[in-house]
Amino acid sequence: MSDDHVYLSLAEADHGPEGEARWAYGTGFADPLLGVDRAAPAGVDAADLAAYCLMLGDDALILAQRLIEWCTRAPELEEEVALANLGLDLLGQARQLLTRAGQLDGTERTEDDLAYWREAHEFRNVRLVEVPNGDFGHTVARLLLFATARHALYERLSAHVDPVLAAVAARGVKELAYHREYAAAWTLRLGDGTAYSAERMQAGLAAVWPLLEELFTADPVESRLGVDPGELRGPVLAELAEVITGAGLTVPEAAPMARVGGRAGRDGVHTEALGLLLAELQVVARAHPGATW
Repeated sequence: MSDDHVYLSLAEADHGPEGEARWAYGTGFADPLLGVDRAAPAGVDAADLAAYCLMLGDDALILAQRLIEWCTRAPELEEEVALANLGLDLLGQARQLLTRAGQLDGTERTEDDLAYWREAHEFRNVRLVEVPNGDFGHTVARLLLFATARHALYERLSAHVDPVLAAVAARGVKELAYHREYAAAWTLRLGDGTAYSAERMQAGLAAVWPLLEELFTADPVESRLGVDPGELRGPVLAELAEVITGAGLTVPEAAPMARVGGRAGRDGVHTEALGLLLAELQVVARAHPGATW
């Protein structure tokens, strides 16, 4: 399946073996890091690389949790399964990135340590992924923004000097192409549906648009690693505008959500929603420390 363009992907009706590869369960369970050199690459600060993997891993982990919240609540069983699959894709990315962060930062913390035993201010995710789901249109809007921006980023990271990060990104870009396609398809369907569905989809876009800018704001760690998400702003906004206007909707004109003292999610400053999400995410691990199953 080609993923060069959202509309080309949507237009393809091939559901053969290649098309099935879009699905999380269809991509197999081969370890993308098998045989990859895990040592920190020469010339790269291990602490910076660990911090960067933590940021990306936290983004994926928190959005995975939000998507999985749709289990038993989605408007249709098929969408419930689809949203859970998207969440599992992101959870897989989070596991590899958090593991990599723990390898590099010298603490030897595992993926579970980083997922279950940190407080909200220690998470480095953007605020876009932590705000509550809202209705289905709201969730679709958030997924469209995140998947489009993250797909563009992972395309670049697929050639990163760190072979582990490059391998995670190469695997992730295939998954995010489907996430983007799924969200774009629902944006078109809702925007071009009834007056009420268009209203809800537009409201969803308006709610999450102020949070988009954080995905394009470079943290000092990213700047030192030579990864500038700001370079993605133009192409990503153009792609989003094409989908939104194609759905008969309007690209929101909203100022970015205010930072707190110049700080935001990458600095550990979050909305109150993150604490509530973590309380649910971490409750079993904290109630039964050391338990296995």
